[in-house]
Amino acid sequence: MKKITLMLASLFSVISFSQTVPDSLNINPQNQQNAAQRILSGNVSSGVTVGGYGEIIYNQPEGDNGELDVRRLVLLFGYKFNDRVQFVTEVELEHVEEVFVEQAFLQYSLSDNVNLRGGLMLVPMGIVNEYHEPTTFNGVERPSSDASIVPTTWREIGFGVAGKFDNVSLRYQAYVFNGFASVNGTKFLGGSNGLRNGRQKGIQSTINSPNFAAKLDYYGIPGLRLGLSGYFGRTQAEDDVDDIDGADVGIAMIGLDARYAYQRFTARGQFIHSSLNDTEAYNTLYNTDLGSALQGWYLEAAYNLLPLSKKQQLFAFARYEDYDTHASVDGSLIRNPSYDRNEWTFGLSYKIAPGAVVKADYQIKDNATSTEVPNQLNFGIGVWF
Repeated sequence: MKKITLMLASLFSVISFSQTVPDSLNINPQNQQNAAQRILSGNVSSGVTVGGYGEIIYNQPEGDNGELDVRRLVLLFGYKFNDRVQFVTEVELEHVEEVFVEQAFLQYSLSDNVNLRGGLMLVPMGIVNEYHEPTTFNGVERPSSDASIVPTTWREIGFGVAGKFDNVSLRYQAYVFNGFASVNGTKFLGGSNGLRNGRQKGIQSTINSPNFAAKLDYYGIPGLRLGLSGYFGRTQAEDDVDDIDGADVGIAMIGLDARYAYQRFTARGQFIHSSLNDTEAYNTLYNTDLGSALQGWYLEAAYNLLPLSKKQQLFAFARYEDYDTHASVDGSLIRNPSYDRNEWTFGLSYKIAPGAVVKADYQIKDNATSTEVPNQLNFGIGVWF
């Protein structure tokens, strides 16, 4: 019994839970952190940091049965070897049955401003791909343009550098990644999901052409955070076809984003444009319908209905999105108007405690066809600890 007690005491002596408070009650985007940043900036001297986040969601489309789903449960683990070396990983369970590793990277700090990273990491593009913990965004569902255009959650294996310079209010990231797969098993690029099917997620990833990703965030104006993202390279083709015309396509993706907060008011917006080349040859080779340009944007405003003196927050918000995976097409491919979509989302986010939120919203959906798209009612709960 003494040996067991000693083992348990030794175990808990090296495990330390994250000491930073999640930002669900801190709306200033200049101070916003995601899960990995919280682990890396934790105040423990060494040992293990444990946390997690998750979402349970109910979707009710008009005219159809509703769906209940444990959308995701993510377990966060970090280990601090010493003051310079840290490891971060996120293990995600989706829909109670699928298991993925969302992040797994090692960081070596050369200085306070320069950190080398290598492993499975999030591609820095837009807002929600990096800040997707359920208490950090309004709406039960993540913005739809972040599913079809970015596409979140987008992570790949690579290496690079990250850091910030507070004297000029600038945070930076720059990485070399493997790219999207041209053909991912039985899945091809194109359709309403654009590049989404090409995410390799670190699963025996093919690489024959490294891709470059970078982001700059400026936070020098009180309450405001501005982001500029870029991603450039080509999709990855297998050895037996990589010399065939159309086996891969070139990608140049640019993103602009902004977040603002003042007292009880918050706002955010995002614009993503992806220009693709060699899509005509790709579509001919694989008989698919990949557009030569993908584009999406949204604007959102929210207001806390509770006084600032309250410990809880109740945000009423509205968001408008417009996104198109056939913003342009090449060759004989005809634009599909159903891929040109827009949505209004109106809802409430009730932040009942740091790290706990209850959400409800209604989505009005439309596209450029004459076919009516069902609207949808959503409810959800989210946690982050």
